Amino acid sequence: MRHTSASAVAPVLRAVRDAVATLAAGGTPIAGPVRIAVALSGGRDSMALLDALATLAPELGLALSALHVHHGLSKNADAWAAFCADECAKRSVPLTVHRAGIRRAAGESLEARARTARYAAYAAADADLVALGHHADDQAETLLLQLLRGAGPHGLAAMPARRSMRAGPALLRPFLALPRAAIDAYAAARGLAWVDDESNANTGVKRNFVRHEVAPRLAAAFPGYPATLARAASHQAEAALLSDDLARLDARDAIVDNAADGPVLGRAALIALTARAPHRARNLLRWFLRGHDLGAPSAARLAAMLDQLVRAAPDGRVRLAHAGAEVGIHRGRIVVHAPAVAPFAATWQGERLLALPHGTLEFVSCTGEGMARAALDSAAVTVRPRAGGERIRLAGDRPRRALKGILQDAGTPPWQRESLPLVFCDDVLAVVPGVGVDAAFRAAPGMPGYEIRWHPATA
Repeated sequence: MRHTSASAVAPVLRAVRDAVATLAAGGTPIAGPVRIAVALSGGRDSMALLDALATLAPELGLALSALHVHHGLSKNADAWAAFCADECAKRSVPLTVHRAGIRRAAGESLEARARTARYAAYAAADADLVALGHHADDQAETLLLQLLRGAGPHGLAAMPARRSMRAGPALLRPFLALPRAAIDAYAAARGLAWVDDESNANTGVKRNFVRHEVAPRLAAAFPGYPATLARAASHQAEAALLSDDLARLDARDAIVDNAADGPVLGRAALIALTARAPHRARNLLRWFLRGHDLGAPSAARLAAMLDQLVRAAPDGRVRLAHAGAEVGIHRGRIVVHAPAVAPFAATWQGERLLALPHGTLEFVSCTGEGMARAALDSAAVTVRPRAGGERIRLAGDRPRRALKGILQDAGTPPWQRESLPLVFCDDVLAVVPGVGVDAAFRAAPGMPGYEIRWHPATA
């Protein structure tokens, strides 16, 4: 490796040290060495981050690894993965390659699908934090793009230096205050190699257009660029925090955590707030949706959603599609849940786990309880949703009851009733997971049986 220039290397190493030093203030202290996985594309920025973290890992007590997402979108994708493997091997850094297999969904760009795949890989990483190589120029570009989308304070806050996820490791961006020029200087001083993604030259992609056509002109006309825009993003981040604080105050005693669907919002509180301060009601609804990892709708769409949620009849069948989920009303509370699933049917052939489109049905061996194994072995066993009119006897001394009434009495929301997988033996309802086994199919004391458990997929 070539001789390094201290003036070029120092700012990058200092940024990494500062980022790691602030970890304890960002949440629960981490026991043992901090496990950091570098999101490694093989590009210059991620290579600089890998090199800096590998240099400092012994000093900072880091357990370092790397994660490469193989999108499969370029003819060079295999070569990039091999390059990352070689560079990690040189630094004795273990690498995981995640193959995404991206396909374009209707109405969604390949760029959006690739981003979704990357963040899914980050969430699954075996680490405390995933380190990303975004820098101040990236931050300025993000702010410009969000402005052009008409975003509010949360969008204009752009990317946080640290972000906790609902699932998986937190995200860490040590370079966010550094300009691209500082990363370039570090890479040159350290003699780093990197790969160039040919898609980054495509100015048909909005971010690339801003990067190649807009940003150079702004930098020429405004010497403070990109630091001034990065500073503006930090101001918006503070405004976003204040709006969240206000939403929490407005939501006090109105938010309840529901194990099945996450936080739910008392509708009466939203109605009262709408009558008193509509702008605060809109802020509360935005905050509630973000709590379910749903992006903010447009101003017009948000106003329409608020109007329907407030004006609907008690427990009205309100189902508002938004960002791949549905917002509705159940027992006086506003809920977010996965959309209704398409009709499904499956045949059980003795497997322990039966995969369904919206979750997994588990058959757990037991004795003297659950469904009798003999009944399952001697019948054609099928799994399908409610069609209407199903009845079940949950105890031998009780009459058969309509399943619809049982689920209503249990407070099961309509969307869960519609998607609940029912187990039939020769077309006779035998098991309703989470509710019970028909008395005619229950395992006798001492006899082998199956406890049938339903594990719905998370939205």
